[in-house]
Amino acid sequence: MVMAAPNTAHKNHKKELEFLRTQSLASVVQHEIERMILSSELSAGEPVNENMLATRLSISRGPIREACRKLEQAGLLQFHVNRGMFVRELDLEEVLHLYEIRACLSELAGKLLAKKLSAKTLRHLTELVDRMADAIKANGLEAYYPLNLEFHKALMEGAGNPRLAAIYSGMDKELHLFRRHSLESIPELMESNTEHRAIVDALSAANAEQAGLAMKQHILGGRRRLLRSIGQTDHHETTIPAQKKEEP
Repeated sequence: MVMAAPNTAHKNHKKELEFLRTQSLASVVQHEIERMILSSELSAGEPVNENMLATRLSISRGPIREACRKLEQAGLLQFHVNRGMFVRELDLEEVLHLYEIRACLSELAGKLLAKKLSAKTLRHLTELVDRMADAIKANGLEAYYPLNLEFHKALMEGAGNPRLAAIYSGMDKELHLFRRHSLESIPELMESNTEHRAIVDALSAANAEQAGLAMKQHILGGRRRLLRSIGQTDHHETTIPAQKKEEP
């Protein structure tokens, strides 16, 4: 058996360590860019400033470019020749298609979660709904929206299907910029949280069919609110039973 020369083995080890370091840093950058998009520091159509990120994170531009490639594959960024990476802009038709798929995934998640809901998860979901109600009373989208994201994340994780949660999460990130438009007034926030409470009530009753339906209707409600916010009508609107709204 031929052994690698000491110098060659050392160089290979250094390359492996550098590769792992680059990958680790790329993950950090990826999370930072995602955070900037979710917090609206970066809006649809805006460029990703590599120099700014390099300075902020005290790293080279290599990991930043690797992170941008991953985010491009995930559908969050888009590369423009001779211009660089930009936050992707979705057209309305793409957004509506994503809502349709998201509604079906949510229905499945609701059915799965209702069959295995733990007391801990139920308490967490109930607490989030209550905290969102408090945010509405304080007239705060900025406080409401992160809680809304946490609520949906908890629903998906509780369903116990990691692949389902991963697919849903990818769609959620793509839809983020549009979803904020559907939650920009107190009546919209109230309507959304009323649907959240209906989901929790169905889960609490261990009613899989109703939980699935409540989650599907909530996503379709989000689609309806989005179209309403841009002055359009949802021609595929599903009739949703009237429910008591949250008190302001």
